Amino acid sequence: MHLLHQRGPLHDLPDTPQAYDAVLADITEQALARLTSEGNLEHPECLDDIGDTSLGITALLALAWQRSKDPRLPEAVRRSLAFHLRERVYREDNPGYPNLTARGTGLPYARYVLEVGAHPIGDWPSTVWALLQAVNVLDTADGLVADEQRAELLATAHGYWRWLTEATFFNPQEAGNQAIGCVVGGLMLARHLPPEQGEPVRSRALTLYADEIRAHRVRDRGALLPPEHGGAYDNNYGPISLSFLAQAHRISGEEMFAEDGDALARYIDARLTNGGFDNGGPRYSEQHSAFESVLGLRYFGRRVGSDLGRYRGDSRWSRHAVRADGGIDGHFAFMLVWQIQDSTRWHRTPSASTARHQLRGGTVSVAFDDRMTPALVEAAGTYYLPAAVNRQHGFGPVLDGFLMCRPMGEVRVRDIRADGLTAKLVTKPVVGRDHVLRHVRSLYVTDGTSLWLTVAVERLAGAPYLLAGLPYATDDGDRVRRTAQAQVTSAGALRLTHPPAEGVDHFDARSETTQQQAAFALAADPRGYGNPDEGWRHLVSSTALEADPAPGAPQDLHVFAVRYGPQGPFTPAFALDEDGLTVRTEAFTAVIGEVAGDAFGEPELTLRA
Repeated sequence: MHLLHQRGPLHDLPDTPQAYDAVLADITEQALARLTSEGNLEHPECLDDIGDTSLGITALLALAWQRSKDPRLPEAVRRSLAFHLRERVYREDNPGYPNLTARGTGLPYARYVLEVGAHPIGDWPSTVWALLQAVNVLDTADGLVADEQRAELLATAHGYWRWLTEATFFNPQEAGNQAIGCVVGGLMLARHLPPEQGEPVRSRALTLYADEIRAHRVRDRGALLPPEHGGAYDNNYGPISLSFLAQAHRISGEEMFAEDGDALARYIDARLTNGGFDNGGPRYSEQHSAFESVLGLRYFGRRVGSDLGRYRGDSRWSRHAVRADGGIDGHFAFMLVWQIQDSTRWHRTPSASTARHQLRGGTVSVAFDDRMTPALVEAAGTYYLPAAVNRQHGFGPVLDGFLMCRPMGEVRVRDIRADGLTAKLVTKPVVGRDHVLRHVRSLYVTDGTSLWLTVAVERLAGAPYLLAGLPYATDDGDRVRRTAQAQVTSAGALRLTHPPAEGVDHFDARSETTQQQAAFALAADPRGYGNPDEGWRHLVSSTALEADPAPGAPQDLHVFAVRYGPQGPFTPAFALDEDGLTVRTEAFTAVIGEVAGDAFGEPELTLRA
C-alpha cells in the first residue's frame, strides 16, 4: 500500500518560465471553459474552503494575462472579479462564529462554507486567503480592470484586513501558517494604499508578527519555530509557513523574516531524511503539501545552502489545488502566483554543515528528536520509526520492559568525519527502574550506504535487548509504500516482533493502517482536529526490531551492534582499555572515549576506515 501524500521530491518539477507558462495556459483553458454567466470560477464540487477560490483563479488569470496578453482574459478577469465582489463578500456576522471581538461591524470577510452558520470556525483563514488572492489581483490589475472595479477591490481588501485584525481575535486557530499569511496580506496591501493608510497597515503587520507570532515561537530540536495548531511543527503546514516567511521577506526586506525562515529551513533540513520522507505534526502526521511549499523550500534552501527540495510533496497538488476529478481549485492559488514570480533556483546539494539533530551521508540519514533519540532512520531505502514497548517509544536498551532512552541530565554529542565516513556519538545519562544512573553511549556511523549502530551501557542484570526500530515505509521509485520488512543485521540474535495484542493502541506494521490513521484513532479529538503526535504517544506496543547483546563485549559492558542496509557478514569486535571502547567492524575502527569525556565533559571519539 502506498502512502497517499508523500510522492516525488518537489525539486523534480520543472520550474522554468516556459514550464510555468504551460501551467498558466492549462489554467486559462480550464477557467474559460468553467466560467459561468455569473462570472463564477469555483469548481462545481467545491463546498468548503470556498470563500477565496474563484478569486484565486482570477488572480492566476490576471498573472497569465500579464505574461501572455491573451485577449480572452481581460473580460474573464472583470467578470469573475465582479462575481467575487458581488456574491462572496459577507458583511453580516456569521451566526455561531466564536472569535469575534466586535459584533455588527459591517466589515467584509470570506466564508469557509457558504451556508449561514454551518461551519463558521474556518472563516478567519478563509478571509486571510481571500485577502491574499485580492492583493495578487491588485498587483497585476493595472491596465486590466477599470479604475472603479480596482478601487472596490482595494476597499474590500482593506476591509478584510480590518476584520482580521480588529473584529476578531488574531490567529484564533493557533496556526502559524495562517497567522504569517495574514501578516503577508497586510504587507502586500499596504503597498496599494495611500501612505496615510498604508503605513499604519504595514506597521501593524510587523507588530503582529513580532508580538503575536515571533514572541510565541516554540523550541524543538534546538530551533525556535512558529507554533502550528498548538505544536512546534507540522510536516504539512511547516513548509507552508516557510513559504509565507519567504514572501514576507521578499516584499518587506525585513531581516526578522529572513532570520526566522533560515532557522525553520535548517530545522526542516535536519528532520527530513535524505529521501525526503518525514512524519509527525499536531495537525497531520504524514500529509505533505506540494506547490504551497515550493516557494519557501526553494527560497530558503538557497539561502541556507541545502537541498530542501528533496521534500516529498503530494504530486496530485503539484502545480495547484485540485478536486477529485483533477480540475483546478483556486484554494492556495496565491502560492502559485508567488512561486512563478520568484526567480530563485533550487539548491540541489546537501549542506556541508554538521547538524546536531541529524546524521546524513549518501543515501543514509538519521533524524534525532529533542532528546537525541532517533525520530526517523533511513537506510537502503527503508524508513524506520521509533518502536513502542509498554507505552515507551524510541531506540535503546530494554530491561524488564523498561526502555532506557529518556535522558536524566545533559545529552552530549560528538560529530566526526573521516575517510569517507560520517559518525555521531550520543552520550545520554539514563535511569532505569532500579533508579541507578547509567550512561548509554550510541555510536552512529555511515559510509553513505549502510548505517552501523553500536550502543554501549554498563552491564545490566537479566536479559536486556536493544529496541532497534519499527520498519515502516520504503521508497518505491517516485512513491513511498508501507512495509514491515527490514534489511538489518545484528551481532547478537535479531528478532522482528509484532504486537501480541490487537486494537488501536497496538500498531502492527503488517496491517494496512498508516501511522497517521493510527495516530488520529488515538487522539483525543476527531480526525483533522486532534493532535496525532499526542495520539501516537498513547501507543502501547508496535512491531519492533529487537537485538540481543553482541558476543565478546567487555566484562563490565553490554554492547549492542546492528547494521541497517545491505546484507553481508557482520562480526564486530570490541575491546576496552585506557583509551576507551574500541569497536572494529568490516568498514571502520572507532574508539569511544571514557564516559566522563574530555576536560570539559564532552565525548571523545576517533574514527578511521
